[in-house]
Amino acid sequence: MQNKQHTIIILILGLLIALSPFSIDMYLPAFPAIASSLKTDIAHVGYSLTSYYAGLCAGQLIYGILIDRFGRKKPLYAGLLIYLLAALACAFSVNINMLVAVRLFMALGGCVGMVAARAIVRDLFPPKDTARVLSLLVLVMGIAPIIAPTIGGIVNTIAGWRWVFGVMALISLALLIATYTLLPETKTPDPGVSLRISDVLPEYISVLKNPAFLVYTLAGGISYAGLYAYIAGSPFVFMTRFGFSDTAYSWAFAFNACGLISGSQINRVLLNRYDSTHISFYAAIILFITGLLLLISTTLGIAGAPMTLCFTFLFLFCLGFLNPNTTALALRPFTTAAGRASAVLGSIQMIAGVIASWTVNFFFNGTANVMAAVMFGCTALTLLLIVFFASRLRTRQDLQPA
Repeated sequence: MQNKQHTIIILILGLLIALSPFSIDMYLPAFPAIASSLKTDIAHVGYSLTSYYAGLCAGQLIYGILIDRFGRKKPLYAGLLIYLLAALACAFSVNINMLVAVRLFMALGGCVGMVAARAIVRDLFPPKDTARVLSLLVLVMGIAPIIAPTIGGIVNTIAGWRWVFGVMALISLALLIATYTLLPETKTPDPGVSLRISDVLPEYISVLKNPAFLVYTLAGGISYAGLYAYIAGSPFVFMTRFGFSDTAYSWAFAFNACGLISGSQINRVLLNRYDSTHISFYAAIILFITGLLLLISTTLGIAGAPMTLCFTFLFLFCLGFLNPNTTALALRPFTTAAGRASAVLGSIQMIAGVIASWTVNFFFNGTANVMAAVMFGCTALTLLLIVFFASRLRTRQDLQPA
C-alpha cells in the first residue's frame, strides 16, 4: 500500500516539475504562427522564453520561503492558480509585448511545482535514496519534451496558437485538483520562519555558504543552461536553418528528449554500484567532449541536421546523469531548510538558463554556431566545477545533513 502511495506521489511530483518544461516546449512549434499573428519575427517571440526563465528564477526564491513557512500545499494552490490565469491571458495576447510580459507571470505561478516537488522528495526520502527518486521524476518530467511539441503542433494546426495556451490552462487545472485530492502535506506550517526580507535574505545567504551546495548547484545549473540554450536555439536551427516543418521539429525535439530520459534511467541503475560524486565526474567529462564536437562540427560547417541531432541527443543523455546527482548532492546537507535550498538551487539554474537563452537569441546569426558555442561554454564551466572544485570538497563534513 505504501509503495502504491509513493508511486502516486512521485507521479504527481513529476507532473508538477514537468509543468514548466511543458510550458516551454509546447508552444515552440507555434513560433512562426505567433510571429505572424502578432506581426513580429521569431527572434522577438523568443524573448517570451527569456521572460519565462526570468519568472522561474524570481518565483522560486519567493516560494522557497513560503513552502517552509506555510507547508508545501498552500503555496502550491496559489502558484497553480496564478499559472492558470496567466495562461488564459497569454491566449488573449494582442501584441508581442503583452505575451512576453504575461509569460513572466505564468512562470511565477508554474515554478511552485519545481520548488515544492524537490522539497517534498527531501521530506519523504532519506538522502541515500534522493538521487534515485529524482531520476524517477526526470522520467516523468522527460515525457513532457517528447509529447509537448507534438501536442502543441497538433493544437496549433487544428485550432491555432491561442489554444495552445488554453490547453496549458486546462493542464494546470487538472494538477490543481490532483494536488488537492491526492498529494499529502509533508511539512507542517512553521510560524518561526519569518517572511520579512531582512530575515529571509540571511537565510538564503546561509544556504549559499555551504560549499557542497554551492559547487554542485552551480555545476548542475550551468550544465542545465546548455539545455536552455538548445531550447532557445532549436526553433531557429531546425525550422529556419534546416527547413523542418512543425511536425518534423516536434519529432526531432522528442528524439532528443529521449536522450534525457534514457540517461536518467541508466543513472538509476548505476547508483546501485556507484555514488553520485563519481557519476557526476564522468558525466561532466563526456558532456564536455560532446559539446566540443558539436562546436567544431558547426564551426567547420559540416554539421547537417542528422549530425546536429546526434550531438544534441548525446548532450541531453549526459544531462540525464548529471542533473539528478548534482541536485541530490546539493540538497543533501539540508533538512529543515529544504524548501529554501530547493529555491536557491532552482533560481541559480534559471539565472544560468536566462543568460544562455538570451545569449542565443541576441547573437543568433542564422546558423547553429551560436547555440553550439553557448552549449560548449556550459560544458566547459561544468567540467571546471566538477573536476577542480567538487573533488576538493571535504566530503564527510560538507555533505552531511545539517
